[in-house]
Amino acid sequence: MADKEKQAVEQHRAKANASEELEPTTTIDTKHQDEAIKVIAQYAGDKTWTPEEEKKVVHRIDRRLLPLLCITYGLQYYDKAMLSQAALFGLRTDLELGIGNRYSFSASIFYLGFIVGSYPAMHMAQRWPIERVASAIVAVWGVCLMCTAACTDYKTFYAQRFFLGFLESGISPMFMLVVGSWYKKPEQALRMGAWYCCTGYVSAISPLINYGLGHIRGGSLNSWQYMYLVAGAVTVLWAILIYLLMPPDPIRAKGFDDRERYIAVARMRENNAGVRNTHFKSEQVWESLLDLKFWTIFAMAFFMMIANGPVSSFLPIVISGFGFNSLNSLLLLMPSGAVIGTIELVAPYMAYKIPRIRTWVIAICQLGTIVASILLWQLPRSNKGGLLFACYVLASFGGGYAVLMGLHIANTAGYTKRSVTSSGIFVGYCLGNFVGPLLFKPEDAPIYAPGFIVTLITSIIAALLSVWYRYICIRENKRRDKSGVMEGFEHAYEDDLTDKKNPQFRYTL
Repeated sequence: MADKEKQAVEQHRAKANASEELEPTTTIDTKHQDEAIKVIAQYAGDKTWTPEEEKKVVHRIDRRLLPLLCITYGLQYYDKAMLSQAALFGLRTDLELGIGNRYSFSASIFYLGFIVGSYPAMHMAQRWPIERVASAIVAVWGVCLMCTAACTDYKTFYAQRFFLGFLESGISPMFMLVVGSWYKKPEQALRMGAWYCCTGYVSAISPLINYGLGHIRGGSLNSWQYMYLVAGAVTVLWAILIYLLMPPDPIRAKGFDDRERYIAVARMRENNAGVRNTHFKSEQVWESLLDLKFWTIFAMAFFMMIANGPVSSFLPIVISGFGFNSLNSLLLLMPSGAVIGTIELVAPYMAYKIPRIRTWVIAICQLGTIVASILLWQLPRSNKGGLLFACYVLASFGGGYAVLMGLHIANTAGYTKRSVTSSGIFVGYCLGNFVGPLLFKPEDAPIYAPGFIVTLITSIIAALLSVWYRYICIRENKRRDKSGVMEGFEHAYEDDLTDKKNPQFRYTL
């Protein structure tokens, strides 16, 4: 009897302990707390892990996530930058874009759509599964891209460009959220660079594709129409793969066992920024609007991206102005993509390997654009070697922008705030891209001196703002250290705290 009573007591204690372990899962408030709490509370295994285990988890995340981000962003840039290459093959003539600033505005209006679409897209990404939102957006923009072939004049082309920008607007901010949900602060810069560098490397590949399509003669369509049809069809097919394969965040991703999922979620405490919260919080929106650091990064994005006007919309035209024909201008564009893709990968790698250097990397990258602007403004057109070199390094700002995105994610906590400010940065990005093409007017060809003068000035301002941002973060970190509350991670998933509300948060430099 004594043994039976002892067994009964042990069973009762086991049930009591089990109920105590299960109890937190029924009381989690996911409105105020991050959904990562669910995974942590439900995990019953060893709560510690070795660096080797974590490294294996990170490598698995990289293998599953980065190829999807890289190819999607590469397709986006390929589709977006198609304009400048199609312009060499009759698009401007067929759609009456050669009059006045019509061609420049066709490049700019894309970014008006970007501005209008960014916040609705991010609201959907917070409210619904991000991988489904991304897949739907990519599929519809692929269809929209194919519709370019049906445009008959500049008015219909303007409408198509606006809606294409509207549809593509959510991808970059979504990817920033995805990286922020999967990777720790020191890891984010390199992963941002991994998918952002595809803008350069795609520019090294796309001229070959369009060079082949540019040789198509005869039939009812012109060669530029085939370019848009092929790109759009590939994009639609890729959307299906995004839906099937993209892991959205560590909490809901398939293909990870309980231990891997726990490590993937628990290690993110170090960010002090949470992983996922589906509840929209208006107070975090107001905090974003009053945050000087956000507006500084917004201004940096704006001034950086003015230089993207000549890069994405005019570079093939500028090169053809050196005396090359249309097909050779496309081929000469390829080294530019390879150089810029490498810069966009090396700059985040430096930010990843060397602590407290991110703002300096941004400033250094701006120097390449500054030098290129001076050369394209001052060199005679007979100096083709120097001019081509300038074209190849003009987009050096891209390396700084890749670091800037990672810097923003690392320095922003609160899921709604991070969503809103990520979209806000892309509004600055879009405004810069809207202004940039309008600076390059037909009457200024082939030198485009006024455009490159403005590019020079705005690149200098962006470099100075990166130094100012560094000073703001250093000052705030020192103030928090003096308050007596040191950096810690106890509140990482509690109350969905923002970086301003969490005294344990420290800003990355």
